[in-house]
Amino acid sequence: MANVEKTEREKKLEAEFLELLEASFDYTPPERGEIRNAIILQVDANGDVIVDLGAKQDGIVLEQDLNRLDPEYRAKLVVGAEVPVYIVNPRDMDGNLIVSIGQGLQQYDWDAARALLGTDDVVEVTVTGHNRGGVLVHWRRLEGFIPTSHLITVGAGGNDRRDSLNTLNGRVLGVKVIEVDQDRRRLIFSEREAQKEWRQQQKARLLSELMEGDVVTGTVTGLRDFGAFVNLGGADGLIHVSELAWHRVDHPRDVLKIGDEIEVYVLSLDRDTNRIALSRKRLLPDPWSDAMNRYHEGQQVEGTVTNVVDFGAFIALDDGLEGLLHLTEMGDGTLTEPYSYVKKGDRLQLRISRLEPDKRRVGFTQRWGLPPVQTVMYDEEGNPLPVTPSEGQEGQAPTEPEAPSAEANTDEVPTDNVENNENSDNTESATAA
Repeated sequence: MANVEKTEREKKLEAEFLELLEASFDYTPPERGEIRNAIILQVDANGDVIVDLGAKQDGIVLEQDLNRLDPEYRAKLVVGAEVPVYIVNPRDMDGNLIVSIGQGLQQYDWDAARALLGTDDVVEVTVTGHNRGGVLVHWRRLEGFIPTSHLITVGAGGNDRRDSLNTLNGRVLGVKVIEVDQDRRRLIFSEREAQKEWRQQQKARLLSELMEGDVVTGTVTGLRDFGAFVNLGGADGLIHVSELAWHRVDHPRDVLKIGDEIEVYVLSLDRDTNRIALSRKRLLPDPWSDAMNRYHEGQQVEGTVTNVVDFGAFIALDDGLEGLLHLTEMGDGTLTEPYSYVKKGDRLQLRISRLEPDKRRVGFTQRWGLPPVQTVMYDEEGNPLPVTPSEGQEGQAPTEPEAPSAEANTDEVPTDNVENNENSDNTESATAA
């Protein structure tokens, strides 16, 4: 019985020997640049890791290679774990087989990069530097490159372009993979080709997270006649010009500039068209809510001209309350057009002539306490016609005799203070004293 067991044992050992012998003929020694799967045999006290990669000798992962690994991944390096290794040196000066886990892990990233070629997938990269041809970026464990012609974040050329490139360091960009050459370690990305997909992805993400009524922070990225675009983190929303401030805004550049970081109120979300409507003025105090407590007719105020039109100028007080300074209320009241008297941006001293918070209207004057300017017309026979007082005199302080109201009936306007010019060669008109 013992002889039988010995025979079986010898047969098994012989079979294993033949298997090893056969494998030795098929053995391929590791070559520099090759990537193999390996099993961790030992974690050395000095920090090195010993691995079995099916070679005639075990591989050594040096401590400096391990230090470059992500701490979370490094914690998983225990005896028995399988890891990919890159052959750094098949035989160094001491005869050791030097391998790298870090470079071995990059193989997964190269495979992932090749899989992205020809797809519409957009990935995020971090800018680490730049040169004359473009910007250097980091993606997963790989270093890549974005040529200047494939950038949309910076201008076309000159010193301004170089300054813009300097400001990109640390920025995260959405890009597409356009070229992969692992042998030459060449990985090229394009921000331009990713722009459309990137914006759609980011806007879809924002629309899924945002709610109407939310208050968020964004950066002004564009100014147009109709409003301002604000980037909310990868996607833009629009503040219509009417939602920029409580007062009239002629152009968004009057209250904002590109690069401003502002808080905005989410007015509406259209998830079908991926549109985000924003408001700035909803976060500003409404100047009309307590206007009657802060202002009264006859009060002297200071305001800024926001727009000049044929019939006068619109004036905004510093709190946003806006009203009209009518042409007849400017200066001495004899102006025929306002453009030579005021311009946009001028600061003026005024008085409030009419205040109607319920209608969100306020009128201004520079002629408080002065009688209205009246023009007297004469007929062909030299007889004075009824006098029409200047408009916009509501709220003026009374004088002796009392100045007629702008809403007074012209038939009731006294003309006793008009000089008698009936004998002055049929003069067609004269101005009231």
